[in-house]
Amino acid sequence: MAEERRSQRPPARGGSKPPARGGTSSSRGGKPDTGGGKPDSRGGRPDARGGKPTSRDTRGGADRKREGDWKRPREEQRPRTVDQAEYDGPPLPEELTGQELDRAVINQLKGLPEKLAARVARHLAAAGMMIDDDAETAYRHTLAARARASRIAIVREAVGEAAYAAGHYSVALAELRAAKRMNGATAYLPMMADCHRALGNPEQSLKLAKSPSVANFAPDAKAEMTLVEAGARRDMGQLDAALRTLELAPLMSKSRSPWVVRLRYAYADTLEVAGREADALAWFHRTNAIDSEQLTDAAERAELLEKRNV
Repeated sequence: MAEERRSQRPPARGGSKPPARGGTSSSRGGKPDTGGGKPDSRGGRPDARGGKPTSRDTRGGADRKREGDWKRPREEQRPRTVDQAEYDGPPLPEELTGQELDRAVINQLKGLPEKLAARVARHLAAAGMMIDDDAETAYRHTLAARARASRIAIVREAVGEAAYAAGHYSVALAELRAAKRMNGATAYLPMMADCHRALGNPEQSLKLAKSPSVANFAPDAKAEMTLVEAGARRDMGQLDAALRTLELAPLMSKSRSPWVVRLRYAYADTLEVAGREADALAWFHRTNAIDSEQLTDAAERAELLEKRNV
């Protein structure tokens, strides 16, 4: 998922505090009313005289609904706590089985009990399905997965990416850091650096941009880090440094890949901000020439500059 989400760029705004973590067994149905009776000395089993069962049985004392228990009337039911709501997550689409996930992701869940792994997989699959159209709901699905499997790196990665897409940058940064500690992956660095930018810490973005591992990135990932680094320089008012950063990137690459389009667009935009409108116009045209998927508004930007300079 990291490679797919890095193409999104957050605005430089603050993130929200992470929601409460974890879940409780009561979130699966709530503690049943016992009718006022006290448990007997045998650990909560129903007594021999036909009394009602207590709210705790001998299989560990977890709150469970059993035959004979009764529900509170709706008006007396307590609202779910934050932890309970997070554990439950949004409703799962019935058609999702969890097998929609990449095989590598499914393999990471194999250490979980079968039913638990299936539930986590379904939440991750739902998040992947919704993240482009409803990032907030996708994020809540990943929180439900984390509540059940917080020690699995791919789950923490999913939470980080969904939080990033939904604009919860402080949560995204914390979760991607956790995933990196677990699996040592460096693919998260551009997204982490962008989170720092969004949280108003461009200096931290620059530190990550100078990480030795960046030199070994694939061209698209390296371009993402270049974009973040140039953006951080702009955030700090260092337009000349931002331009130099972009000029060191392969702006004239013959590739028409999205990362080349985005590099050219960022360069044209920075040129315009720096007051070099003639150069900016030329680079907006160069961007539009390879932007077959219309990822940018380079054509409109060029037209506005041309009208301005008539």
